[in-house]
Amino acid sequence: MQANDNRPLSLVQFRADFSVQAAVQGFVVAIVGYTSSVAIVIKGLAAVGATEGQITSALLFVGLSMGCAAMLLSLTSRMPVSVAWTTPGMALLGTTGAVAGGFPAVTGAFIITGALIVVAAFWSPLARFIEAIPKPIANAMLAGILFKLCLAPFMALQVQPVAALAVLGVWIVMLRLLRLWAAPAAVLTALALTAWNGGLGASLAFAWPRAEFVAPTLNLPALLGVALPLFVVTMASQNITGLAVLSTFGYRHRPRDGLMLTGFLSMLTAPFAAPTVNYSAITAAMTAGPEAHPDPLRRYVTAVSAGLCYALFGAFAAVAAAVVLKASPVLIEAAAGLALVAAFGSAMNGAIAEEEGRLPALLTFFVAASGLTLFGIGGAFWGLILGWSVHLLFTKPRKSA
Repeated sequence: MQANDNRPLSLVQFRADFSVQAAVQGFVVAIVGYTSSVAIVIKGLAAVGATEGQITSALLFVGLSMGCAAMLLSLTSRMPVSVAWTTPGMALLGTTGAVAGGFPAVTGAFIITGALIVVAAFWSPLARFIEAIPKPIANAMLAGILFKLCLAPFMALQVQPVAALAVLGVWIVMLRLLRLWAAPAAVLTALALTAWNGGLGASLAFAWPRAEFVAPTLNLPALLGVALPLFVVTMASQNITGLAVLSTFGYRHRPRDGLMLTGFLSMLTAPFAAPTVNYSAITAAMTAGPEAHPDPLRRYVTAVSAGLCYALFGAFAAVAAAVVLKASPVLIEAAAGLALVAAFGSAMNGAIAEEEGRLPALLTFFVAASGLTLFGIGGAFWGLILGWSVHLLFTKPRKSA
C-alpha cells in the first residue's frame, strides 16, 4: 500500500480531509502518549538534578515542541507523523544520577544531542537503511513493541478487577455498537473511574506553568555521559523504529525532514530544561492505523490533532502533569492496550503471512517483546538487527560450487 500523497495542502483541502473520527483519535493518542510515560520523564529529569520548577518548565516546552513538530511534519507531508519525547532516553537519565556541572551541564548535553540529530538528518545511509528494512521484519518489530501494551488490559484485571472489567466492557460494547469510538470510550472510562475514586482531587486546580531558563554549560563528563548515550538511544529506539513503524502502514516519510525539525526544536527548547523530541513508535501505530480513518490519505489529521493536544498539554503543564500522575497508570495502560489491539493484529499478520520470511520475523518479534535492553538500547532495535541479519542469511544467494 502506498499511502503518500504529494498534492499540495490548502486550507480547503484540510477542511475536506478533516473528520471527527480522526480528531478524536488524535486526542486519544495524546492522552495515551502523555500518561503512559510522563512519570518516566519527570523521574529522569529529577535524577539528574532538575528542580520542581525546572521540571514544570520542561513539560511546558517539550509539549510545545512535540506539538509543533507533529503538526508541521504532518501538514507538510500529509502523513500521520507522530512525535514524542525520548522515553528510553529519559529512562536512561533515571539511572545516570548526578552529573558533573549539575543540571546546567545536562541542558548543555540536551543541546548537543539535538545538534547531533540535525547532523544525522544529512547522513544519507540512514534513509537507505530505513527504506531497506524488509516489511515482515518491520511488522514483527511493531508487533513486539505493542505486545506488552496489548496484555495490559488483562493484567489490570488482577490489580483492579472491577475498574479494569468496566473499561474492557465499555470497549467491547462500543466495538459492537460504534466500533470507531471504542478506544476513546475506553480512555474516557479510565479517567472517569479515577476521578470517581478521588484520584484527581485538587489536581484539577488550575495553575499557569512558568518558563524557567537554565543557562547551559558544556563539559566532557556531560558530553560522554549524557549527550552521546542519549543520542544513540534516541536514534536507535525512537527515530529508526518510529520511521519503520510508519513504513509498515505505507508511509515513506523523509527522515531528513523529521530529524532536522525535531533536532532543531530540541536545541531551541533545551535551555528551558526540555528533553529531546523524536519520531514516536507506539503512538505512530495509533495515528497511522485504520482506527485513525479508513482512508490512509486522511489519517494525517489524527497526528495534527494529537500535536495540538500536546501543545495544549504544554500550555497547561502544571495541571496536566498533576492529573496524569494521579490518574491510575494501570487503567490508562489498559485503555492504551485496547486501543492498540487492532494495530497488533495487523502487524502480526504482516509479519508471518509469508512462510519464507516467517522465522526471521518471529525472532524479531520475540526479541522486541522481551524487554531486552543492551547498552541502554531497547529490544525493538536489537530485534530489528537480529531478524534482518537472519533474513539476509536465509535469502542470500548461495554460490555455486
